[in-house]
Amino acid sequence: MESNDFFLTGLTVFVLAVFVGYYVVWRVTPALHSPLMAVTNAVSSVVIVGALIAAGPAETTSSKVIGMIAVVLAGINIFGGFIVTQRMLSMFKKKPVKQEA
Repeated sequence: MESNDFFLTGLTVFVLAVFVGYYVVWRVTPALHSPLMAVTNAVSSVVIVGALIAAGPAETTSSKVIGMIAVVLAGINIFGGFIVTQRMLSMFKKKPVKQEA
């Protein structure tokens, strides 16, 4: 019975975090999207550390499988975020001026 309460509490926190995260990100002004992307990359790096700890035990358990899935998804998020951030920052670089002959 106690594990059922823990699951229900965890599910409730997860659902509330999804709603809060959605509304917080949706209301961000366009000027703050690049810093927000950098912060989400930092959060994903913390997630990947926790996932590595969960995937670490030698025996194969459900937490190890979920930890490995979290490592893969957080890795995709981190590298994809860096690519998107690089593309956004390249939009602000000055283009070289062509000299006419």
